[in-house]
Amino acid sequence: MASFRSASKQAERAVARVLAIGTPRHGNRDDGRIHSLRTAANYKQALTNYAEWRSERQMKGGIDHTTRDQALQYLRDRAAVVGQKQLDLDRQALRVLPNLRGVEIERIKTEVTRIGLADVSRAYTEAQVTIIAGHQAPHNALATEIAHAAGLRAHELLTLQPAADRPASSHREWSPDRLVGRDGSLYTVQGKGGLIREVLLPHDLADRLEATRLAAPRTVTDRGIRYEQHYSISGGQRWSQSFSEASMRALGWSAGAHGLRHSFAQQDLNKQQISGKEYKEALECTSQNMGHFRSEITLEYLR
Repeated sequence: MASFRSASKQAERAVARVLAIGTPRHGNRDDGRIHSLRTAANYKQALTNYAEWRSERQMKGGIDHTTRDQALQYLRDRAAVVGQKQLDLDRQALRVLPNLRGVEIERIKTEVTRIGLADVSRAYTEAQVTIIAGHQAPHNALATEIAHAAGLRAHELLTLQPAADRPASSHREWSPDRLVGRDGSLYTVQGKGGLIREVLLPHDLADRLEATRLAAPRTVTDRGIRYEQHYSISGGQRWSQSFSEASMRALGWSAGAHGLRHSFAQQDLNKQQISGKEYKEALECTSQNMGHFRSEITLEYLR
């Protein structure tokens, strides 16, 4: 039977049982207790993530019923989406649970390399985006899914409109088949320099977006610029901050909301090539889908 306590309450209770704030860590390093408020907060977040994972899989009982095999299964799943530092923290947090105290849990190696943003791709995987969105409020989570699906900049989320209501900029020559073979609903966004481009949203995302349509447009200001917003979703700096904070909570690191543009570029280029385009043509189409029109800029997103 699943626990009736929320994930955060289960985690809070587990951490409270082993708190020893005020007792010096020196000389008590291996006593299985938590001696600092920062460690307590980190463990609580780690165990909250674990409790949510159990709930999603409808596992019987709360986190106090965790077996060694379940802990290892969780860590192996996490290894696909978090770095080694976070994975080690998850492992340490699990060891405060009643059934795991004193139990040897092997150290799992991460499958994610995070050397530094200058050295590795900023792109998020599909699984990572899903996990991050799960740590956001609904209006931020929807914005995250849309930005990932369409490769939007943070402020462009505030400018979404159906393509039937506002066409793409006519002073640019758009490739007629840059969206060929894809199913979805057409919208437009206003990007840098006022360029308006078409973006395609999967029908399920479009339906969820339309459910937030405002009765009348509202004016919002982001980084000193005013936008006319037609949907009640997040965007701009507030959404970007929410994304980074959720990424840190969920994964233990953040490549920033702009990392979703990197994800989109790589996925879109792959789709273009699968459709039969040669690399140069595929790159040009992806560049247009991102609102660049300069392939050399898009190349920076493909590392």
